[in-house]
Amino acid sequence: MRRVEDRPVTTLDERAPGWSPRAARARFRAGLTGPTAGVAAGHTQANLIAVPADWAYDMLLFCQRNPKPCPVLDVTDAGSATTVLAEGADLRTDLPRYRVWRDGELVAEPTDARPHWRGDLVAFLLGCSFTFEWALSRAGVPIRHVEQGRNVPMYVTGRPCRPAGRLSGPMVVSMRPVPPERLGAAIRESGLLPAVHGGPVHCGDPAALGIADLGRPDFGDPVVMEEGDIPVFWACGVTPQAAVTASRPPFAITHAPGQMFLTDARDEQYRLVGVG
Repeated sequence: MRRVEDRPVTTLDERAPGWSPRAARARFRAGLTGPTAGVAAGHTQANLIAVPADWAYDMLLFCQRNPKPCPVLDVTDAGSATTVLAEGADLRTDLPRYRVWRDGELVAEPTDARPHWRGDLVAFLLGCSFTFEWALSRAGVPIRHVEQGRNVPMYVTGRPCRPAGRLSGPMVVSMRPVPPERLGAAIRESGLLPAVHGGPVHCGDPAALGIADLGRPDFGDPVVMEEGDIPVFWACGVTPQAAVTASRPPFAITHAPGQMFLTDARDEQYRLVGVG
């Protein structure tokens, strides 16, 4: 998958953790852009991919076969821009930035997807690892990209997803540096939230995932690691975008990496209970 340079990060308002999801969506609808890590504390964030209806079964099957990178939270009816996850929200306007794809090529990155939306699109909302960052933080795990005002780094791996119909492609991962003494907490806390990617897929040497240089993420921004930090990798909801590039469906709309949909759902709704 070819590298696509992301725009410079726009640090969101320092009050963003206290915004309600509805308030955050209103700000994005009005034109605010930037990574959504740290926005609307305690609420579930979601990746977006919308494909033509005749590709929807392939996408649903791809998600079912690859639940770590593609955990499904909701699927819309064809043409609908609404979701049960956020009352009154519009999937065409309420994300900070979108990506528009034609035949596997990125052709636009609008902040308003209405001019591109089609009546045959089926939208998939997939769990996002930004959701479990609040649990990590409560457990004492530093969130380096938030501390540094950067987007989380994301990498295309050499690990293939299980193909489904016409869709195939590599898994994408996000990376968070974790101090060794907090590694157990990071694995435990994220593992209790499988609907938003769950526990890591790898800890340590990035070469085991086919990643040559942590300083050159395929999406997002490089993050400075503190001495002793271990790179920890989680499956990432940008994976369907890698499948779009590899499989070349005629059309798709996705979120821009790191710029997610804020749902009204609380994190606790997806947290496993009676475990640990």
